[in-house]
Amino acid sequence: LLTHLLFSSRFNWSELNPLGLWGRTHGLQTENSEFLLEGMPFRILGGSMHYFRVPREYWEDRMLKMRACGLNTLTTYVPWNLHEKERGKFDFSKNLDLLSYPQTALSGNTPPWRGGGLSNTFPLLLFPSWLLQDPEMKLRTTYKGFTEAVDAYFDRLMRVVVPFQASTILSLSLGYKKGGPIIAVQVENEYGSYNKDPNYMNYIKMALLNRGIVELLMTSDNKNGLSFGLVEGALATVNFQKLEPGLLKYLDTVQKDQPKMVMEYWTGWFDNWGGPHYVFDADEMGNTVESILKAGASINLYMFHGGTNFGFMSGALEADEYKSDVTSYDYDAVLTEAGDYTSKFFKLRQLFSMVIGQPLPLPPMIESKASYGAILLHQYISLWDVLPALVQPIKSEIPVNMENLHLNDSIGQPYGYVLYETVIFGGGHLHSRDHVRDRAQV
Repeated sequence: LLTHLLFSSRFNWSELNPLGLWGRTHGLQTENSEFLLEGMPFRILGGSMHYFRVPREYWEDRMLKMRACGLNTLTTYVPWNLHEKERGKFDFSKNLDLLSYPQTALSGNTPPWRGGGLSNTFPLLLFPSWLLQDPEMKLRTTYKGFTEAVDAYFDRLMRVVVPFQASTILSLSLGYKKGGPIIAVQVENEYGSYNKDPNYMNYIKMALLNRGIVELLMTSDNKNGLSFGLVEGALATVNFQKLEPGLLKYLDTVQKDQPKMVMEYWTGWFDNWGGPHYVFDADEMGNTVESILKAGASINLYMFHGGTNFGFMSGALEADEYKSDVTSYDYDAVLTEAGDYTSKFFKLRQLFSMVIGQPLPLPPMIESKASYGAILLHQYISLWDVLPALVQPIKSEIPVNMENLHLNDSIGQPYGYVLYETVIFGGGHLHSRDHVRDRAQV
């Protein structure tokens, strides 16, 4: 489950300090065509950074660079497949420590945000593999097997999220009286492009509300999916890279007298195996961001810092054809995968500084990189030679999908590769019948 969390701040640096953020009584609200934060007009200048794509040792460094660029809001996804790898067993530790992520943004080691918080997105996209053990599973619908899993996940996740809302009274055990950094929650992510169940969006919205979410709800879609991804009671926002004429005005046709928000302004794009590194011109990006701001809209840069798809987390794009993504999530973003500055950073810093009308903090120094030199391998063994010693083969008359293999305490295999072998006694044709959902080499 992915979700956008918005952690944000006001334009006046001096009004709030990290402890002062916890004294709020009102989070992000809408009034006519503008946002209000604590009752004051507020323009969201946001940037996306996913905690699970960045080693936690670098969280603070990237947040400092975000502030130095002039941003006042941090957004992140929340990955269901990482937090609940096994059904009923949840992990919010180490690099998945969602509780520490907003605390890092508000720690005493970093200068205070200018008065906002964090925005969270719970779009249900990154699913745990065990869902597919149900042969009838219908993802992102109100199918009972799916909603039961969502409910159980939300029961646990909201114990982390709810206390950190801007308008919520915190437990005394946290050491705060009320008010946290979370100012908005996104119900789903680009569901209008999926649109398989007309009852689904309302179900997810109510699942959030019934578990104590009180902050502003949002949806997020590209132009083609905008009208199909709406749900009553949530602010619709739009995603794009190039600003088509009339695109922002189109928002007014689906919701009247509401602030305009570009939830995902794509600063670059991800790369596919076998293709070139995607590059989006910095000047074109800067001009488009300036046009968005001149139109009075708020903006979130997707991505400000992309980071890395660790392990087998890269995923794939399947539209007209299947394209697997590379391990890097550099995204040609404002910061590189290593956290270094790009020309986009300095163009945006100059633009946001003029919008804010105040000097920005100096950009932090770039951390030095290690050089490990060449490594000479003196011995190696072929994977094929070692396979018989690794695991006993599972025998079946028909192929079994990896999620249903009797491995890992019966949770199956969530990622990686499976080797299927058979003996053929005659000629014929091999047909996949479109059952290959990722990549197969025969």
